[in-house]
Amino acid sequence: MSMVLSEEQQMLKDMAAGFFSAKSPISEFRSLRDTGNTDGFSAALWQDMVDMGWASMPIPEAFDGLGFEFRGVGIVMEEAGRSLAASPMLSSVAMGVSALLLGGSDAQKTELLPKLASGARLVALAVDESGHHDPTQTAMVATQAGDGFRLHGRKRFVLDAARADHLIVVARTEGEAGSTTGLSLFLVDAQMPGVTVHPRAMVDCRSVGDVHFDLVEVTSSALVGDLHQGMGCLDAVLDRGRAALAAEMLGSMERAFELILAYLKERKQFGQAIGGFQALQHRAAKMFSDIEVCRSVVYEAFTSLDAGREDSAALVSMAKALVNDAFHNISNEGVQMFGGMGMTDECDMGFYLKRARVAEQTLGSSKFHRDRYAALNAF
Repeated sequence: MSMVLSEEQQMLKDMAAGFFSAKSPISEFRSLRDTGNTDGFSAALWQDMVDMGWASMPIPEAFDGLGFEFRGVGIVMEEAGRSLAASPMLSSVAMGVSALLLGGSDAQKTELLPKLASGARLVALAVDESGHHDPTQTAMVATQAGDGFRLHGRKRFVLDAARADHLIVVARTEGEAGSTTGLSLFLVDAQMPGVTVHPRAMVDCRSVGDVHFDLVEVTSSALVGDLHQGMGCLDAVLDRGRAALAAEMLGSMERAFELILAYLKERKQFGQAIGGFQALQHRAAKMFSDIEVCRSVVYEAFTSLDAGREDSAALVSMAKALVNDAFHNISNEGVQMFGGMGMTDECDMGFYLKRARVAEQTLGSSKFHRDRYAALNAF
């Protein structure tokens, strides 16, 4: 994505900014938390987002979508991050739709993509089996049974699993955990016998699910992509999700920095605003610089994804690692500069810190992505 948005992209950005400001300010996040909503997002807000056409942006017109470039998802996610607005944009649109577009059969696309575009269905990606993101460690098995497969195992931290109608499940069809080969993807109805979802709320109030598959039988038509060769498709899908999450985190840290600047200008000590103290000015300058670096890398990651460039995987990992570190540090600085008030429930800054802690571990920590970047560049 160019640093200068096109007219169409700027219109989308302005529209999304106005939408989230009016429909999902931080007060709505508080309300969602206080009502104990186990879905992790507001169904009414999601329907409004569907009505705006955002669920259908990356879906081709042939399947009732808008056929917008994937960068559109990033623009919406960045604006959503500013007010911590939760929705299935990451789980269903960025990753679920991408899995069907990149690996789905014609029958799967025809059946599901129009329903995903209209908001009638949600799909979630079930990949991780522990608290650490690493698709190669998949141990859940899918054994051939007649003309189909039998899935058995457990997935953890599945985003929006409580509301998903379908799950795209990563399972091992040959080899052992740790191998990059032998993985396959399966499209599974979340209501099938043997599928059990245990929803749980994270510290940032988002919803994930532990999903158990007890000898779940699917036909061969459930296979997404090629048998045993799912890693290539999975990596591409995850990179779209990682880029979308990085864009959301970018928006969150932008807003957190705005809150910090406002407080530095209004809080007074020794008869002057604390923003006049050079030490705090230096720290604010560092935060500003980090945000601008992250913006450049995140935007370039989206450009590379839309162009299908060979360096897209490395750029996505670079973006996620940088954003992880920057959001972590900026949320820390915010709480410190606000003082003890920063972690009280009355102060919004604590919400950004909690979101930072969850988001930086989701779809890969800084360590994971630095290791991946090094491997991709043959270091």
